[in-house]
Amino acid sequence: MPFAIKPKQTVLFIGDSITDCGRRDSAAPLGNGYPRMVHELIMARHPAHKLSVINKGIGGNTVKDLAGRWVDDVLKFNPDWLSIKIGINDLHRWMSNVQGQSVTPEEYLAHYDAILALTKKHCGKAQIILMDPFYISEDNKSDFWRSQVLGKLPLYIKTVDKMAKKYKTRHIRTHEMFKAILKHHSADALCPEPVHPYASGHLAMANAWMECVGG
Repeated sequence: MPFAIKPKQTVLFIGDSITDCGRRDSAAPLGNGYPRMVHELIMARHPAHKLSVINKGIGGNTVKDLAGRWVDDVLKFNPDWLSIKIGINDLHRWMSNVQGQSVTPEEYLAHYDAILALTKKHCGKAQIILMDPFYISEDNKSDFWRSQVLGKLPLYIKTVDKMAKKYKTRHIRTHEMFKAILKHHSADALCPEPVHPYASGHLAMANAWMECVGG
C-alpha cells in the first residue's frame, strides 16, 4: 500500500496521557510518545513531505473531556488526518464509580459518536484513524483489579469498532497488538504498569500507525 499522507498535510493526534506524553511540559510540543515517533518516522522515510504535526493529548482525559474541547483543539485546525486514542480513563472511572466523572459504555458511545459526527460535518476532508484503548496485563484469571479491567475493556473496544465502521475510518487494534507481543515478551518489557507504555510500547504503537497509512 502506498503512503497515504500527502506532502504538507496536517496530522493531529488527540487523546489522554498516552498521547500527551509530556507535550505540555519538558517534551513540548509533540511529547516523547508515539505521536513524536510517528513524526520522526515520517521525516526519516518521507523527508520531502514537511508535514504539520500537532499533538493535543491531555493526561487524564476521557471522551467526555475531548468533546468539551473538540472545537478548539480539533475543528479549528481543520486537519487532513485525525488520530484519536481515548478510553482507558473512561473505563477506570466507570469501574471506580468516580462521582461526576464516570463514563459508562453507553456514554462513551454517545460522546464518541458526537465528536465524529462533528468532525465529518466541519472537517469533511479529514481522514480519521481510531486507536483502541488497551491494557497491558497478563492477569486475566484472577478476581483482582487488572483482571476485572481486562474483562470489561471489550465493552469500550466494541464502540471503537462500531464507530470505525459507521464513519468508515481506519482502525488500529492496539489492544490486540499488545496481546500478540505479550506472547513473546513479559508486560514488564512494555510498561511499568498496564496503562502507560515504555518507549518500546510507544514504538509498537507508532509502527502500527505507520502500517495503517502505508508508511
